[in-house]
Amino acid sequence: MAIHLKETTKVLVQGFTGQIGSFHSADMIKYGTNIVGGVTPGKGGIKHLDRPVFNTMKEAVEATGADASIIFVPPPFAADSIMEAADAGIKFCVAITDGIPSQDMIRVKRYMRRYKVSDKMILTGPNCAGSISPGKSMMGIMPGHIYMPGNIGVIGRSGTLGYEAASQMKEAGIGVSTSIGIGGDPINGSSFKDHLEIFEQDNETKAVVIIGEIGGPQEVEAAMWSKENMTKPVIGYIAGLTAPKGRRMGHAGAIISAVGESAAEKVEILQECGVNVVPNPSSFAPIVQGVLDKAS
Repeated sequence: MAIHLKETTKVLVQGFTGQIGSFHSADMIKYGTNIVGGVTPGKGGIKHLDRPVFNTMKEAVEATGADASIIFVPPPFAADSIMEAADAGIKFCVAITDGIPSQDMIRVKRYMRRYKVSDKMILTGPNCAGSISPGKSMMGIMPGHIYMPGNIGVIGRSGTLGYEAASQMKEAGIGVSTSIGIGGDPINGSSFKDHLEIFEQDNETKAVVIIGEIGGPQEVEAAMWSKENMTKPVIGYIAGLTAPKGRRMGHAGAIISAVGESAAEKVEILQECGVNVVPNPSSFAPIVQGVLDKAS
């Protein structure tokens, strides 16, 4: 099984004909992702990578029946593209774009409130590596060959740490059901908790790895929720144990601004909530294997 993204998922690429969109679309098609078309305003009617190009998302969804989209639109226009995807009826949207202004993302979050929960689009990112259900479909910029199909769910703010976890687990013979990149910006489309809830309902996901970092309350909220609601083991890693307080590290969201946002404080709370903490980036595979052995 997998969540959000399966073999049958019909994907549209927003920013399809641009240099970056073209490069990664070709890679996704090669992986086996069911890309049914793309959107570039003003270029509707042509073909690109042997797929149709449309002027608007509404037109593209009506013509293809697409239910997912991935965004490679430049930062000044990306928020409008996200809202256009939601209005067109897209169910799962991955925003790869880095550098979307926080004010624009606040506008997106407010805009999404108009939808009922049952109709609301799931948004991951921005500033993320994307999502992949290994062997089924890839929506992102990750190296697909390092992911092996399996039963471990992964949710991460950092793309590269997600790659490290997947690569280590593959070497140990441990596969991934779905890996979700939620992005490293302070205002993102969805949280660890949002995806934990869905992994909990997935029959074939046996455990979930969350890869967090300093800054923001999301890891703590997810750990507290998992303590009360998760029947599956949760494994957690928090990057930034040596980061100086008050300094932005890497991601825009990786800045400590409140109590409970440092790596040490997060690790302590995760442990109190029963999360199996990975002590360093080289220990993903042995910790996950130990948790699986204990659960079997």
